[in-house]
Amino acid sequence: MALLLAAASAQAQIMPPGQVYPRPLPAQPDSATDEQEFATPSVVGMGPSKGLIFHYERMPRFRAESNAQVVGLRDYTTDAEKNARLIIKGYIPMLNNPHLKMILGVNYEREEFQFRSPPTEYELYDNIENKGLKTLGAQLAVIRPINEVNWYIFRAKGELSGDYTSSELSLRDYLRVSSEFLYGWKRSPSFSWGVGVQLGYTFGRQSIYPAVLYNRTFNPRFGIEALFPARVTVRYNGSPKSIFYAGYSVDGFNYIIKLRTPLSRRNGDGQPDPNTRALRTLELRETEVKFRGRWERAIFDFLWLGAEAGYRYNYAFDAFDRTNSDRLKIIDSRFAGAPYGSLELFITPAIVKAFGRQP
Repeated sequence: MALLLAAASAQAQIMPPGQVYPRPLPAQPDSATDEQEFATPSVVGMGPSKGLIFHYERMPRFRAESNAQVVGLRDYTTDAEKNARLIIKGYIPMLNNPHLKMILGVNYEREEFQFRSPPTEYELYDNIENKGLKTLGAQLAVIRPINEVNWYIFRAKGELSGDYTSSELSLRDYLRVSSEFLYGWKRSPSFSWGVGVQLGYTFGRQSIYPAVLYNRTFNPRFGIEALFPARVTVRYNGSPKSIFYAGYSVDGFNYIIKLRTPLSRRNGDGQPDPNTRALRTLELRETEVKFRGRWERAIFDFLWLGAEAGYRYNYAFDAFDRTNSDRLKIIDSRFAGAPYGSLELFITPAIVKAFGRQP
């Protein structure tokens, strides 16, 4: 739901990053009123809907350390000169009735790494150096206002994630599926909360975890938008066309990597393990926490600019065996914390009456 709610966000993971959704608000964030007929997760004071998003993010040089977890590989330390992400997302309202709303979303993401003095002659880094790690996905979100108080949201998402090309694309190898369900209560036009579960890759591997949504506007200036534990954000409405955010987000990414040269798992004596096959595919699980500040500003009524900066803490960047059934961890990596920055343009058509998003 950093993709639903964070898109109302499993990356991971945009998600991010969070995963982000359009919400049932007009383009002007101060145009909501205190009158409501059916409950939704959104509250007065939230920012505009997002219909089409262009996002670019980059980090400067940081230290990368990898520790081998199996015999036959070595430890390695180097500097990553570049880590950049390009994200394009779009949301289309398929149905917008008072009691039922359906939104179709599509996304394309690309992450790239460059390491110092390539080639590094290290298996993991050589296989992702200047090699676009792509995510191509589609999702369907169903928002059901039940009455004046209760609502629920269900989202299902499928993504193709890895270093694939069009000629070698395999659904069986690259498909990643996530979903979530939230049930909530709209206590007032300025307070909505809910509880539910998420199945996704926010923490690197596919897992089920609880989620708590908390959207509240305390006064005309301040509010909070949270989908705990994936993200918590404090909002400050400077004006109808200028909004500031501060908080954190947890993003997870999961990629399938095809090795250029197969790796052999070995026994303690250094000989190839006869009970395992040579590794041809790795699963890369990446988890990071971002502490961030963000500013969104209207350029025109339909076009907004988002600028974000903060500090990224990398929790994991681990490679697992995807060739053999034991799914053994092959390499344990950590990236040093580093500042990051991003720019975003998004279009907010007034006809998009959907809700939820990830600032």
